[in-house]
Amino acid sequence: MTLIGDEAPTAAASADRDLERRLRRDLDGEVAFDDYTRHLFSRDASMYSITPRGVVFPKHTADVQATVRVAAEYGIPVLPRGAGTSLAGQTVGPGLVLDFSRHMNRILELDPERRVARVEPGVVQDQLNKAAAAHGLMFGPDTSTSNRATIGGMIGNNSAGSGSLRYGMTIDHVRALDVVLSDGSTARLEPVDEAERKRRADLPTLEGRLYRDLPVIIRSNAAAIAEGFPEFWRRACGYRLDRLARDDTPFDLAKFVVGSEGTLCIATEAAVDLVPKPPRTVIAVGHFTSVVAAIEATETALSCHPAAVELMDRTILDLSRQKIEYASLGEILEGDPDALLFVSFTGDDETELLDQLRQLTTLWERYGHGYHTLRAVTPQQQGALMKVRKSSLGLLMAAGEGTRRPLAFVEDTAVDPVHLAEYTRRFKGILDDHGLSAGFYGHCSVGCLHIRPFVDLADPQQVITMRTVAELIKDLVTEYGGVNSSEHGDGLARSEFNREIFGDELYEAMRAVKGVFDPQDRMNPGKIVDAPAMTENLRDPALPPAVELRTRLDFDIVGGMRGAADRCMNIGLCRKSGTGAMCPSYMATRNEQDSTRGRANALVKALSEPDPKKALGDERLHEVLDLCLMCKACKSECPLGVDMATLKAEALSHHHDEHGIPLRSRIFGSIRFLNRLGSATAPLSNLPGRVGPLRRFMARWPGIARERPLPTFTRRNLVRWFKGREQGPRLVAPQGTVTYLADSFTTYTEPGIGAAAIELLEAAGWDVRLESGGCCGRSSLSKGLLDDANEKAFKLAHLLSETTPPGSPIVGCEPSCLMTLRDEHKAMLPDDTAVKDVSGRVRQVEELLVEAIDEGRLKLSDTAWPAGKRLLYHGHCHQKAEVGTAATVALLKRIPGVEVEELDAGCCGMAGSFGFEAEHYDVSMTVGEDRLFPAVRAEPDETVIVATGVSCRQQIFHGTERDAWHPVQLIREALIV
Repeated sequence: MTLIGDEAPTAAASADRDLERRLRRDLDGEVAFDDYTRHLFSRDASMYSITPRGVVFPKHTADVQATVRVAAEYGIPVLPRGAGTSLAGQTVGPGLVLDFSRHMNRILELDPERRVARVEPGVVQDQLNKAAAAHGLMFGPDTSTSNRATIGGMIGNNSAGSGSLRYGMTIDHVRALDVVLSDGSTARLEPVDEAERKRRADLPTLEGRLYRDLPVIIRSNAAAIAEGFPEFWRRACGYRLDRLARDDTPFDLAKFVVGSEGTLCIATEAAVDLVPKPPRTVIAVGHFTSVVAAIEATETALSCHPAAVELMDRTILDLSRQKIEYASLGEILEGDPDALLFVSFTGDDETELLDQLRQLTTLWERYGHGYHTLRAVTPQQQGALMKVRKSSLGLLMAAGEGTRRPLAFVEDTAVDPVHLAEYTRRFKGILDDHGLSAGFYGHCSVGCLHIRPFVDLADPQQVITMRTVAELIKDLVTEYGGVNSSEHGDGLARSEFNREIFGDELYEAMRAVKGVFDPQDRMNPGKIVDAPAMTENLRDPALPPAVELRTRLDFDIVGGMRGAADRCMNIGLCRKSGTGAMCPSYMATRNEQDSTRGRANALVKALSEPDPKKALGDERLHEVLDLCLMCKACKSECPLGVDMATLKAEALSHHHDEHGIPLRSRIFGSIRFLNRLGSATAPLSNLPGRVGPLRRFMARWPGIARERPLPTFTRRNLVRWFKGREQGPRLVAPQGTVTYLADSFTTYTEPGIGAAAIELLEAAGWDVRLESGGCCGRSSLSKGLLDDANEKAFKLAHLLSETTPPGSPIVGCEPSCLMTLRDEHKAMLPDDTAVKDVSGRVRQVEELLVEAIDEGRLKLSDTAWPAGKRLLYHGHCHQKAEVGTAATVALLKRIPGVEVEELDAGCCGMAGSFGFEAEHYDVSMTVGEDRLFPAVRAEPDETVIVATGVSCRQQIFHGTERDAWHPVQLIREALIV
């Protein structure tokens, strides 16, 4: 069980210190034994939690060898870990955790002629696929977690995916493994003929013992091996003695250890097969009135020889509609289906694929399967569909409330698809009999449904119910000749039942295998054989009751602030790279503590202490929180909606209570006052950015990065422009009053943006009111100055509510300020009627301008310089998180003849004050270099770079020396006046 806030006995603590010193001496990689790191690695994506003794981040095989040997000397276990997304508890344990994802993540060789890749275990599946795609190849097993799942983890699990009907499982694609054995020695596992097996069997080593003893186990248990394994082929359970016993293949220990969950050896390098990547994919999406009706259509679909058949039920569909990330799905579905069946056809010949699609549609219509079939032929049509499909797990997890969560304990069964409909009916009957509801999704083409019942593990009675259901489902799947673990492995959730599943003789043979590989039981013990009860080491019961904590922000969720952090179920989407914005700091460092998941778990630990307020002031906690850019990407991209920006702001406020407010935080929290002062004293105020001694002084105090250009203040700011201009005649009838929010940044440094917006609004018939009398509090929020932010929010909300016409829109051009009125103000002042009024009236200026153009109130010229240009658009993170970028893209597309490309470049890395701070500058630039800077540099000079955020424009110029325009500036340039 995970112990929180308890001091280990002195002797054990002394031993841990000795162990840590020894590892630091012997390893090149890092070692961590602090309480926070141990807590972060006490969890994976399962329902279990076990605190390890320490965590090792190996840099090479020698580090792994040294770790195994030192651990053996100290009598403690070791376990390998990749992304930590195991669903059955494989990657939690009481010993030393080896995190391979941080350093051992290189593709060592890719041979397109032989279709083989040689990789380290921390290589991510999508990373390998991206490299292989250049040669028209890919790694066959296609997990839904491909953007963070590591090859090492897939080997440990024997992972599969939606394409397993065609490509099989990971075991089918492993050629050879370099491994570290339980005594710290190394071996290369690969197919060998009998002569080579005998040669190796003569070695006086542990490797030699494997080649001597394993054939004896096979011969002694031949009948049990032939008869004891489940009939169905899709197995990720037990040790694969059936593979080793085959007479038609060489003796292959590489394939044998696939799926062994780190209990036999630790892979440090893998040679894996690659397969041709199908150039074309078409998808039929059947709409059904029930899950059973969808499953009944599977056999017909299989008769058309698809690559995959996938199910998604209403639970997941309804959850997807609540997330901005997946909103486009609802626009393409027909009616309100209870279930969808995705049938994919892949190949080279588009004509043949379309014929298969027509054949399926015809057969479904003939047999009355479904009420509508959507055809998704192009990648654009398929994008929204597959995005939701691959996020099914996360979306389902989001339906949990408090400690009542959809749990993985019967989610991995598989039966022959012929029996799937009947099996699913009986499965659901068991759940109904025990009062459990569940979400249904998975791989109908191979008879595997991921059914996750909602269970509250904090309720002892429900723990009993969970176990009862697990036993009944185990018996049910056995009745149909199916498997209890078909791609997620045994782990802690199912290993307990392996003796019953395989029978005593075969189970004892598996125990003998474990004894040969690992005589001292040090390699990830308690998995596959000799496992504890599935109800031990449960995560939720291990947490003590949360001590009441008064927070400044409103956490309207079961469990308050801790409940908000503990929503994280560790599925690890925040560890992805190459797509989306979450999590920029993890993309830069590849350090678990710099992911949303790592920070959430750290906060759970702090908030579970006897004095949570004091724990929130812990300096180690704030090391974990430090690199959070507060981009808010997690609020939209995390399927569970873990809002780390809000959690960090609250945590910072408690840190200030304990330690006082740093001067630099006060400076950045007062940014509106300072920018206004800078504008009033321009151009003198611009000197500190140009004079070397002044920059050096600012670098020392208060810690502003010397490398970072400072904003240039403009004396004729937006407020002065608005007051001093001559207003022209109206072109059309007035639309009413709109309030333009003069934000704290562009108002004083880029007034032309606000001026362009105001002129466009007036040309569109709006009576524009400029509000410059207050600050939204965004900067104070980002520094944890919540009392100051609260005061600013109250003032601005009441000013806007009381001085503007009821119901009139409030717009602005700086997303961070505008979105604060929609989101954070409600968290600070949840019951304030003015806040509710104002938040409901906030609109993007782009929305009003699109309406005006479409209604003919604004006309754009096809001869203006922006017309016909290529526009490369980078959206602001807060905008993406709160409302999305559709309105901005739509506005840009209204310019005649333009080509608009919206970058998937994540966070720019600037994040307001973050990029100005000396200790954060390098990370800030690393984030920008991830995708944004290369994408901008790749564009010809004629391309127009567009960005809505002031920080984004600053970062783009600093990183690429390319100016970025705000969208309203381009519209103003194209306006026919």
